[in-house]
Amino acid sequence: MISVIVPLRNEAALVREAVEALRAQAGDFELLLADGGSTDGTLEIAQALPGVRCVRSAPGRGVQMNAAAAVARGSVFLFLHVDTRLEPGALLALERAVAAGLQAGAFTHRFDHPDWRLRLVSWGHNLSCRIGRIYYGDHGIFVTRELFERVGGFPEVPVLEDVMFCERLRRHARGRLLAPVATTGARRFLQLGVWRTTARGLWILAQHRLGRVPDGRGFREEVR
Repeated sequence: MISVIVPLRNEAALVREAVEALRAQAGDFELLLADGGSTDGTLEIAQALPGVRCVRSAPGRGVQMNAAAAVARGSVFLFLHVDTRLEPGALLALERAVAAGLQAGAFTHRFDHPDWRLRLVSWGHNLSCRIGRIYYGDHGIFVTRELFERVGGFPEVPVLEDVMFCERLRRHARGRLLAPVATTGARRFLQLGVWRTTARGLWILAQHRLGRVPDGRGFREEVR
């Protein structure tokens, strides 16, 4: 069984739609919503939805995803952002890949907006993922339970928990980008500017590569 884990914080406008989209997927899976202290009614909405399990934790995607993984029942974990939608059949494709021996990976990425600049950013992300096997959270990162526990889960840091987690993964397994598409909301890029948001993300990544600890201020919390 796949445990689909969705971290939430002040996402009242999206949580119901996210759950409905996942319910439409075929396959054997459970759905866990990990709330990091929402103040806009997100948790109350989530708790009223049938067929989901809600987990409370301190804020921070790494913290929230680790908390949900600790109580998950599946043999495979899929970590999915609330504004990411999987194309039909994606979970069945994941089941087949894991049955064939794949231990980790993600889905092919695209944005939900036709702006050519966003298509270019997405193309660059997919190329980078295929070459470096470092996957971003909006691709939908998956990993077997055994490997997740072996690497110690997500680092509980303010930003880049996805990158640091995948750096741990590739020391132990060769991941792969699956063909099914994960379509992610472009709200951050549209509100803050495509090039500005891209440059900010690259700067944070560069700080990490230089051995510094980026705090990610101004990168996540200002967009809802």
